[in-house]
Amino acid sequence: FMLIPLNSYHQNTKHSYNSIRTNPNRVNWNNPPNKFKFYSKDYKRVDLNSQNENYNFLYLISGISAKKTYPDVEYYLRINPSAGALYPNEVYFQVRNVDGFEDGIYHLEVGSSSAVLLKKFEKNESIEELLELSYSVDGFIFFISSIYFRSSWKYKNRAFRYCLLDAGHLIGTMEASSYLFDKDFEVIYDFPKEELNKFFSFDEKEFFTSIVIAGKKQQNEKMSFSLSLPTLDGASYIEENISFFEKNKLVETAYQDSLNIVDKKTQEKSAIFNFQKQRFKDTIFKRRSIREFTKQSISKIKFESILNVVNQAIKSDCDEQVDIYYTINRVEGMILGLYKNGQLLRTGDFSSTAGYLCLEQDLGKSSAVTFFLTSKGKNYQELYQKAGVIGHRLYIASNYLDIGCSGIGAYYDDEVCEFIEENTMVLYALAIGN
Repeated sequence: FMLIPLNSYHQNTKHSYNSIRTNPNRVNWNNPPNKFKFYSKDYKRVDLNSQNENYNFLYLISGISAKKTYPDVEYYLRINPSAGALYPNEVYFQVRNVDGFEDGIYHLEVGSSSAVLLKKFEKNESIEELLELSYSVDGFIFFISSIYFRSSWKYKNRAFRYCLLDAGHLIGTMEASSYLFDKDFEVIYDFPKEELNKFFSFDEKEFFTSIVIAGKKQQNEKMSFSLSLPTLDGASYIEENISFFEKNKLVETAYQDSLNIVDKKTQEKSAIFNFQKQRFKDTIFKRRSIREFTKQSISKIKFESILNVVNQAIKSDCDEQVDIYYTINRVEGMILGLYKNGQLLRTGDFSSTAGYLCLEQDLGKSSAVTFFLTSKGKNYQELYQKAGVIGHRLYIASNYLDIGCSGIGAYYDDEVCEFIEENTMVLYALAIGN
């Protein structure tokens, strides 16, 4: 197939059969990065553990859903999935005219299940002017950031991929919670990210990648304001009383190189979901990554229902094409083979091949279906986060139908391209099954 130029960062962070054997990641498991960011106790907090509907809306975006205790360590699971359970993303938000909140700017403090009031608004103050929006929002404006060391500590140069995928999963939880609580939903990628980074007093360790609007657009007067915040290190661990942070130039350069959006195409359509809401809420809270499959088949009707959810539009101001390849391994009434966007490309039992491509993990081999999300798009941050949203829909739709799902962020990049016979960027692998 004909070669096309693709993102240089992506090219430089590929896995291969040789690379994972000659460059294994060695980490100090006794000193993991912090997974929670905390502002000073002096800031006012809103406890999200209550029956207020808007607090529940926030909790189902990134709340703690389970705690596991092992000798000498407590392990927290959240609503949103994350590669290696490292949770490199933070959520901030503006709120206006919402029950239970003073108008202002908040940080979603997952570690205490609370919203931290960083700035209380005076009349007509809002962030929309800084964001260069032509409207104001009654409701929520979410800002998703990445603290990349939480991921690069383990995944080294490949961490930017995981920061973006995990940000996409967070967008997915916002989409799901917005559906559950009947809120509008739209993703904004084109905003002055560097100015917003400075506005929140970030240094190079943290940066914004996307915005989600969950509210009603208004044509109200907007006034700018100043935000005076401390620059906090939300990741570094302490070793012999020294705060340790390992700079990754490749990740920081990749962020800078992917800031400018080109050939932007908007998606005006919104997703149409038809879940039973109580069951859907339970699914959001109980979502887990499966560790192994039973090799039993799933039904064709369930698989088609899952695809229907996955293929719904994602309303955004920069919609990149993400192609969905998959191997049908064990679906009743469906031909075994490789498919692309619903079309059969080649027949055959490719389950062993899929397992090999997923770094020889059994998950890719024993699943009912193994997916590979790819793109030839130009806007790297946007296409990668879209892949994360699609991945999150796959999790939720599968779990809703009592089918297991697992995201697989590591695979042999070039060999996947050879298998699907496309020169493209492989963004994400996922597997579903019983």
